[in-house]
Amino acid sequence: MVNIMFSGNKAIFKGILLATLSILKHYKGDLTIYLTTLNYQEIKENFICITPKQAEFLDEIVKKVNPNSKVVLMDVTSLFKQLLSGKNQNNDYTPYTLIRLLTDKLELPDKILYLDSDIMACNDISLLYNIDIENYEFAAALDYMGKFWIAKDYFNAGVTLFNRKLAIENHLFEKCRQLVNTKWFKMPDQSALYKSKTKMLILDRKFNEQRTPVADTVVKHFNKGIKWIPFFHIYNIKQWQIDKVHKKLKIFCFDDIYEEYNKIIEQNSSIID
Repeated sequence: MVNIMFSGNKAIFKGILLATLSILKHYKGDLTIYLTTLNYQEIKENFICITPKQAEFLDEIVKKVNPNSKVVLMDVTSLFKQLLSGKNQNNDYTPYTLIRLLTDKLELPDKILYLDSDIMACNDISLLYNIDIENYEFAAALDYMGKFWIAKDYFNAGVTLFNRKLAIENHLFEKCRQLVNTKWFKMPDQSALYKSKTKMLILDRKFNEQRTPVADTVVKHFNKGIKWIPFFHIYNIKQWQIDKVHKKLKIFCFDDIYEEYNKIIEQNSSIID
């Protein structure tokens, strides 16, 4: 069994769909996907919950591969507004990134793999999920840009394997919420975990590949990156921006998944959009 947690809204569901299709290509075992979502239209009009129809649609997709798999929709709006009402509601990153800091308050298994919606699996996701983290609160790979600009051991929380039991015992999530409610951060969830951790495991970059995927890459993360040529600039291309993935990033290894995705979009646009 692999247990995965995504956070997002109605508009970002296409990213979660693509990520799930990529996972299913390489992993056929039992899978539970927890879709955590919230309504926060006070900040932005399109911050609307993932809909039950979208969750049901994704559930149908995972069950076609394995009847034992399922998708669970979790609306955390009330809990979020109760526990995360501080200084990081409206910055460069959406409030949905903060949902992972509620992991101790949700009905989740003791071991849960949190994935940002802008990832694609390149190999069997169980290679990541089955890593032993019994003695660690969580495991994550280093952040490609952060290790230069922030700290050598600064990690990227977009792919995080949590040991909820130990993290809860150490009050990890409580400490994180206290931080983000009282102090502004450029990258709030990530920085709060970095500052609050007691013991974490650094993962190999193949489990959160933030540059061009290679043969051993397990998860490709379409997060912000740096280009030095023809001039220094920061780019932010997501996997659902297929033309840019091809033309700007020169990544073509997901084309079979894109073909399947486009067919799904054509036939089910009212659910996905």
